[in-house]
Amino acid sequence: MRRRSRAISKLANARSRKAKAVKVARHSSSSGAGQETEVARFRRERDEALEQQAATAEVLKALSHSTFDLQSVLESLLEKAVRLCDAEKGLIYRQDGDVYRVAASYGHSDEFLEKVVKPNPIRPDRSSATGRAVVERRVVHIHDILADPEYHWGEDQRDHEGMHRTILAVPMLKGDAIIGVIVIRRTQVLPFTDKQIELLTTFAAQAVIAIENARLLNELRQRTTDLTESLEQQTATAEVLRVISSSPGDLTPVFNAMLENATKLCGAEFGLFYLDDGDLTRIVAAYNVPPALAATQNVPFRVHPKSGLAELRRTKQVVPIDDIRAMPPYLEGDPRLVAMADLGGARTTVGVPLLKDNNLVGAIVIYRQEVLPFTDKQIELLQNFAAQAVIAIENTRLLNELRQRTSDLTDSLEQQTATSKVLGAKYGHWTRPTRR
Repeated sequence: MRRRSRAISKLANARSRKAKAVKVARHSSSSGAGQETEVARFRRERDEALEQQAATAEVLKALSHSTFDLQSVLESLLEKAVRLCDAEKGLIYRQDGDVYRVAASYGHSDEFLEKVVKPNPIRPDRSSATGRAVVERRVVHIHDILADPEYHWGEDQRDHEGMHRTILAVPMLKGDAIIGVIVIRRTQVLPFTDKQIELLTTFAAQAVIAIENARLLNELRQRTTDLTESLEQQTATAEVLRVISSSPGDLTPVFNAMLENATKLCGAEFGLFYLDDGDLTRIVAAYNVPPALAATQNVPFRVHPKSGLAELRRTKQVVPIDDIRAMPPYLEGDPRLVAMADLGGARTTVGVPLLKDNNLVGAIVIYRQEVLPFTDKQIELLQNFAAQAVIAIENTRLLNELRQRTSDLTDSLEQQTATSKVLGAKYGHWTRPTRR
């Protein structure tokens, strides 16, 4: 009996140890699987974080680049937002008055952009995710547009392969102003996660920075351009004044200096300085005129009644001409206009009158050998040179009058002196006799 009891006891103990071993093995296996799942999750989150950091670093690098192009930055930013948020398509809208128009696109066909997106600017209302984001000033996440009774954007295109079902829109805030909206879309019903919404919000903030940087950079470039132009104009004015002061009474070098500076600063190829001579007009200065044309410009002429110079003489106003070859005198075969266009290659011109007390003195006309209208700033600059020319002409007139008066006075004094000498020689030196 004792032997049997011991045998049963040993068998029970063996079974117990085996069961414990199996239990430990199972626990160990289950724990290992759990650890592997946890490690995989950590790796996935690490990879996502690294990818987001890399994308952010790339965007920041583009933002800091001295020659950065806003359009390429927005397109790159949108591409990364779509990819990192597991979306399929994306749009960036920017404010344009009372509506929001597409400024960047990713993942859309040209057909969808041209037929659906561009013809339908977004208005700030609840009929679209973008409009709703503007009105509510918050993130708008529509899980299924077909289940949203207020959503009407692109209703007639819902069967189009480019149409979406799930959409996420994040407003781009600059202070209190919503300057745009960044939108990502999925063509199937698959809501975005909180993490993806947070990530898109970060990209929206970066888009605002990009737009603001572009604005500041453009302002800086414009100020630099304006400063450069101002310095060039001041230098040109100083040069003209130097010529005026060094050539008193001589207008030819003054006209030449003015015409050269005006032509260069206004981006023209050549220029002519005209003065009125009764019913005729004569050229008193020329700059960089093509040799083939120069030979035809040496004699006074009567302007064609339909020409730009005739209109300038009649109205005493600036006369811009976009294309000489479309002017009636050219089409009618006027020799001067034909020579200007065919020999000189002139296409676009602008003429500025020289006025003294509202009387026409002459004109400065500059020419381009391409059809490219002059800007308002260039015309204003040309008017400044015309005003300087009028002052120079008036100063020369006054100086010549002064010289003539001085000459006349000198002649008169010389005549009086000569007469006095003649009288002295004829009658001798007479003195009053002394009374005794």
